[in-house]
Amino acid sequence: MEQQHVDVLVIGAGISGISAARHVVRDNPGASLVVLERRARVGGTWDLFRYPGIRSDSDMSTFGFGFRPWRDARILAGGAEIRQYVEDAAAEDGVLKHIRFGRRAISADFSHDTGRWTVEVEDEAAGTRETYSAGYLVGATGYYDYDQPYRPQFPGESDFRGTLVHPQHWPEDLDHAGKRVVVIGSGATAITLLPAMADEAAHITMLQRSPTYVLALPETDPVTAVLQKLRAPAGLTHRIARTRNIALQRGSYAFCRKYPRLARRALLGMVRARAGRSVDMRHFTPRYKPWDQRLCVVPGGDLFKVLRSGKASIATDHIDTFTADGIRLRSGEELKADIVITATGLNVRLMGGMELTVDG
Repeated sequence: MEQQHVDVLVIGAGISGISAARHVVRDNPGASLVVLERRARVGGTWDLFRYPGIRSDSDMSTFGFGFRPWRDARILAGGAEIRQYVEDAAAEDGVLKHIRFGRRAISADFSHDTGRWTVEVEDEAAGTRETYSAGYLVGATGYYDYDQPYRPQFPGESDFRGTLVHPQHWPEDLDHAGKRVVVIGSGATAITLLPAMADEAAHITMLQRSPTYVLALPETDPVTAVLQKLRAPAGLTHRIARTRNIALQRGSYAFCRKYPRLARRALLGMVRARAGRSVDMRHFTPRYKPWDQRLCVVPGGDLFKVLRSGKASIATDHIDTFTADGIRLRSGEELKADIVITATGLNVRLMGGMELTVDG
């Protein structure tokens, strides 16, 4: 098997892989570069996930590339827009031509004698193997298993006559119009699905074991909006918004960790103001301190709007068993459902499952 040597080998063509490759192209133009991507196009997470309402849960001025302005004043962006943003960056910055799609990295071995990595790769379409050697190996594979999400088995699942779905493998033909929907989970995915599906569903319920801190942000970045009205250069607008938002994030995190009681009071006060009296605050009052886990962000308070409207609701309880028509909770309450979405998380997977060895 012929071995191809490159100076830099990047595994993954998501936002991190494209960023790393772009720095090689721009800062080290004489270096040889190959980017291996298992999927058929760039985007990583933003190409994989297709569930309704998928969006970033970090503001785009800090989540996006430092070298490429995010030109929309909206704080959070949709998945399709982010994927296109990543692809545009890859094309315009000369990275796209270095990408080899349909490649799965199987193993990587570092040799102290040669100072190089040897990487075994499968071309999944052709069913053949390739070998690369590289001076630098960049693992931009993400942190989770793309094939198998975290999906616990619940009692009585086989009795359920409706549809069971995990957001990682969303069926393109799933029609939730007029259906009763239950979303299991309380993380960013569940909190995104609720407002995204509420208008068409007969009713949608988020079923959580325990609450999460939820923070409502304005839909648009006020600084970006003002600078755009003043017709400031896009690069300058991006740098100002990025610097400001990084400082705000670091400052708010430090405040929450140093003054957890004050932070908790402030966060719960924001929820009360947004949710109104019709929403039971126990659904938004975690047992832990702010930033013991990530906060969930809702743009424009969209989650609270659908809760106030009555189109959506939250249940805080444990699952006793699935039934033919839904889910029975430990409290005895039964949630009727035509569709159950298990937004139960991801399986952590280092380096995309590659076998890593040294001097092997």
